[in-house]
Amino acid sequence: MAVLTAEAVVCSVRAHGEHGAIVRALTAEAGLVAGYVRGGRSRRLRPILMPGNLIALELRARTEEQLAGATAELLTSRAPLLAEPLPASAIDWLTSVTAATLPEGQAYPALYAALAAVLDAVAAAPSARQWALALGRYELLLLAELGFGLDLSACVATGATGDLAYVSPKSGAAVSVGAAAGYEQKLFRLPPFMQHNDAAPTDEPTMTDILDLLQITGHFIDRDLIEGRNRDLLTVRERLVARLGRAVA
Repeated sequence: MAVLTAEAVVCSVRAHGEHGAIVRALTAEAGLVAGYVRGGRSRRLRPILMPGNLIALELRARTEEQLAGATAELLTSRAPLLAEPLPASAIDWLTSVTAATLPEGQAYPALYAALAAVLDAVAAAPSARQWALALGRYELLLLAELGFGLDLSACVATGATGDLAYVSPKSGAAVSVGAAAGYEQKLFRLPPFMQHNDAAPTDEPTMTDILDLLQITGHFIDRDLIEGRNRDLLTVRERLVARLGRAVA
């Protein structure tokens, strides 16, 4: 019998049968895993099996093909955040997109660490300004880990490494000011903090910069990661970005 014991971030919970639930959670060493929790919809277990929670997870399966049986103990609860619309939207999006896009059973230790860090930031930061950038960077990492990383090191048209100011929505590569002339409206603005220029500003990103980053990552997540059956996820993200915009307006 195969047994897995690990700390895990709950990413999705789906009712199964009359009282049970299928939980999908992200672990550092085993990646995204799934298991059936007997009584997972009970009053005792519902507060534990909530997306965003950190749990001690144990999976037991007789064969690799069989859905594992799972038990879970709560380590860190995100439940108090779910009463606040903006943090709740962030947790909903982060866990949902992770569950929907990662293949099961493949390790992504960098993504696990980044997801845990963003959730910690959402819980601890006094405002969205302190965690919105971490959320955008998580999306960049998600794209890169799944083979759709952006190339912002040089201009896709000229190879130049200076004056990078835009991102091509087709190639996901940087475009310099000169190469973008006449096409600016068709390109994404590359926030200064993402530019690989020797003279790039060292100031903290503004919220406008962060929203520009989220526009870029949202485009490529939509195009490259979200399949037809998961299109509803984009509504979750649109609601989150809209709330971020209003919160800092």
